[in-house]
Amino acid sequence: MKHIKVGDLMTDEVVSVVTSTSFKDVAKLLAQHDISGLLVLDEEDRVLGVISESDLIVRQTAEHPLMSDAPGGRGTFASEVSFTAGEVMSAPAVTVHAEETAAGAARLMAHRGIERLPVVDEEDRLVGIVTRRDLLMLFLRPDAEIRRRVVEEILTDTMGLGAGPVTVHVLDGIVTLDGRLERQSQVPVLVRLTGQLEGVVGVVPRLTARVDDSPLAAPPRSPLGMPW
Repeated sequence: MKHIKVGDLMTDEVVSVVTSTSFKDVAKLLAQHDISGLLVLDEEDRVLGVISESDLIVRQTAEHPLMSDAPGGRGTFASEVSFTAGEVMSAPAVTVHAEETAAGAARLMAHRGIERLPVVDEEDRLVGIVTRRDLLMLFLRPDAEIRRRVVEEILTDTMGLGAGPVTVHVLDGIVTLDGRLERQSQVPVLVRLTGQLEGVVGVVPRLTARVDDSPLAAPPRSPLGMPW
């Protein structure tokens, strides 16, 4: 079964800076490109960290102590110092590879509580970026396309059943499977594969089986090792 890859959804035009980029220039880039975050790269295009709007706000609003004494008794405060991207960024950056599944990237974002994932190649050099907005496209797939993939990719190609035994209905991303399979062990497999398909919000199984081939539970044993 074919899954959508990160490389299918990523954007290859990425706004980035180096560690020496000033705090002010970072803020200008965020505003100019109307984005909420950008990447910090080294001289070989490897991702070192990420700067978000919240990183800038936290640094800008933090209370800074007196940094040094200037001539004439006037102190120099941190708010007057030009911070760099390397000092403000969140590091290390969480990254993915282009061949990883989009569903896996979405789970990683949710688990780490992040808005974007840099996409890197085999040598960890930047090739693109994928955002939560990009991954939302997975759940905007037409019901007809989801149904077609369930029938063709899961029932026919993967399980070799064809469309006959199971009727597939899809409404707003919720897939209802109605029918009778040959073996009971095929039911959880079909439900699991359908739930993993991009765009599927939920699965309602209304399935029976002609033969119950589920493994029998082992009988309880007495303290002496003999079954009751």
